[in-house]
Amino acid sequence: MTTYGTGSRILVTGGAGLVGSHLVDALLAKGCDVTAVDNFVTGSRENLAAHPRLTVVEADVTEGLPVGDEPFDAVLHFACPASPVDFETIPLEILRVDSIGTFHALDRALADGARFLMASTSEVYGDPLVHPQPESYWGNVNPIGIRSCYDEAKRFSEAAVAAYHRHKGLDAAIVRIFNTYGPRMRPDDGRVIPNFISQALAGEPLTIHGDGSQTRSLCYVDDLVRGLVMLLESDAYGPVNLGTEFELTVREMAEIILRLTGSSSTIEYTDRPADDPERRRPDLTAARELLGYEPQVHYESGLKTTIDYFATR
Repeated sequence: MTTYGTGSRILVTGGAGLVGSHLVDALLAKGCDVTAVDNFVTGSRENLAAHPRLTVVEADVTEGLPVGDEPFDAVLHFACPASPVDFETIPLEILRVDSIGTFHALDRALADGARFLMASTSEVYGDPLVHPQPESYWGNVNPIGIRSCYDEAKRFSEAAVAAYHRHKGLDAAIVRIFNTYGPRMRPDDGRVIPNFISQALAGEPLTIHGDGSQTRSLCYVDDLVRGLVMLLESDAYGPVNLGTEFELTVREMAEIILRLTGSSSTIEYTDRPADDPERRRPDLTAARELLGYEPQVHYESGLKTTIDYFATR
């Protein structure tokens, strides 16, 4: 078990994204020296405030990691577009970053003797036939569907981490991140929370795909990041689910956001995308037992903060 703080050097790929940027903030707050690598295809420079212990490197991790020779104490691989919109528009980039990019990050961690943390996803469970989803569940994924560029890329990344851990002795951990929301989400990223908030604030109809009975378990980004740091500083390998067990239907989310925004928007129903998961909720037993993790932010509090963020954009 290692505590990272003053003097620790940490590399975060995808550091300008939603999760990556909040993770960078948390590490800086602990006193770490952080290098954030991002190509800004989906991440934003605005998400990374200037800080004397933060180095921002614009680079594509599929082309290598141009971050100097001084070793890092930890390498956190969070680079990868993660929205349904991205699955349709940049699938090849997603496949590359979670294959070639993962190998570059793994090789750097191995060379530096660093702890490695891989950001995987609940999408590895696909449209699950087991509910809630424990880490032991192998998933129900369409390997050639519209979401496969992301689902299968993350599954490949997990396999790569497992191979480096078993065959090269890399100190590694895998986290499976469930639906996360909060400030710094892209308004146009295609996920349900930014879609609904943007539509409600604009007075436009909230668009529900299907009948709205499908469920998601929403985790506020601060809760997720706290769990990520706990996993980083543990001896656990995983995979470990992180998220929240509080499950809402998409229709309930729309109604809550209408109430919190005071919007007079209506709700409209459209066709449901292919391979859209019916239910999604993590089994957090491992996170509790290995890390002492427990989500703390109530969804209404988190949604209010997120709405305030979007209202200022």
